[in-house]
Amino acid sequence: MIWLLIVAMGVVVFLNRYVFLEPRLPLRLGSNVRQFLGFAVPGMLTAICGPIIFLPEHQLNLDPLNPYLLGSLVAIALVLLTRSVLLSMLASMLIFFVLRSWLT
Repeated sequence: MIWLLIVAMGVVVFLNRYVFLEPRLPLRLGSNVRQFLGFAVPGMLTAICGPIIFLPEHQLNLDPLNPYLLGSLVAIALVLLTRSVLLSMLASMLIFFVLRSWLT
């Protein structure tokens, strides 16, 4: 039963992606729908990262010495300054691990 559910969900995800990516299908999205879907990625990223940053021990932690909060602020600053995702990710991970070992 579990394998059937996994395969069924895989088929659903594949068909969902295929309909929008296959150029020969006559489905075209309007400009309003495309603009609305542009908010999906930032919303999903916020939903994933928000609890990790602000609730590291399942309690709200707005302490200025929270290594997760400091690491995310450093990552944002590095992305804005360097415009290099790889460099920003590597540098912010290094800074996060240093802060986490130093502050805890």
